[in-house]
Amino acid sequence: MLMLQNLDRLKVFYYVFFEGSVFSAANKLHVSQSAISQSLQKLESEIQSPLFIRMHKRLVPTAAGERLFAVLRPFMLELESCLKNIEQARDKPFGELRIGAPVEFGKAYFPGIVAKFREEYPDVTFYLKFGDPGTLLPLVETGRIDFAFVDVFLTRKQFFANLDIYHFDPVVEEEVILASSNRYYEKFIKNDHSFKHLLEQKFITYRHNAQTVKNWFKHHFDKYNVKLQIVLTVDSQQAVISAIKHDAGIGIVASHLVDEEIQNGIIIPINTSKPKIINQISLVLLQDKIPTLTEKIFQKFLMDRIQSMNLLRAPER
Repeated sequence: MLMLQNLDRLKVFYYVFFEGSVFSAANKLHVSQSAISQSLQKLESEIQSPLFIRMHKRLVPTAAGERLFAVLRPFMLELESCLKNIEQARDKPFGELRIGAPVEFGKAYFPGIVAKFREEYPDVTFYLKFGDPGTLLPLVETGRIDFAFVDVFLTRKQFFANLDIYHFDPVVEEEVILASSNRYYEKFIKNDHSFKHLLEQKFITYRHNAQTVKNWFKHHFDKYNVKLQIVLTVDSQQAVISAIKHDAGIGIVASHLVDEEIQNGIIIPINTSKPKIINQISLVLLQDKIPTLTEKIFQKFLMDRIQSMNLLRAPER
């Protein structure tokens, strides 16, 4: 397999071809004409094929030279555009932001926040990836997303990765509740919030392991590995909310997603004497990563939007 010893020679060839002469290429690259000629000769020697026919005061590309230029031309144009974009991103928000977020939080708020941000900064585009920490953290680690927002309670699981490589900065706190429809509550719960009575209820769970419900019982009653009567398992909080409103059972949701239903008495939170459960959503990026200007401005914009929402709250600093 042919390996070029010096890729700079391809740049020299490109400019000689593009400018049509050694003299013009030398001026463009700020080197001597002899350096250009030597570089071309070495490249032709490496690929064992002439790239130009030397005629009086001009160079005529060979078939090999034409093919090589056809390959280099789109790359050089894309490279020039890429470098220009990088330069612009140093002075103002520019380019693509790749962001991860919890599924329900991301779906509920990020499209609107992104739309508002682009009204001010139209040169920024977005790629959004929604998932739990097990999905998002590896993407941050490998650089496939720039940063992510991850939650704790609603997707709690054991991680075997090295968390020391990440920086966690709390940005949002949301209350997590056990919720019931008004009709189900009046028929089955009847103001009895005791451990034994609640354990007899029908549960709608967020994923197969029902970990969110188990975490609720652990917090409120110090009970572990409770046996639940699970009647429906789904993969999103919106489906849990829908099933609750259809009187299928009770389930765990973030309160801000059902704030209007709670105020209207459609959904009833089931409380105990224990403190409320607060799920913390944190901004996560690699420990040694230096945020770009675009990332810094968007993160501040996001925090300002969160603080302006009555349903969400930013943690105390």
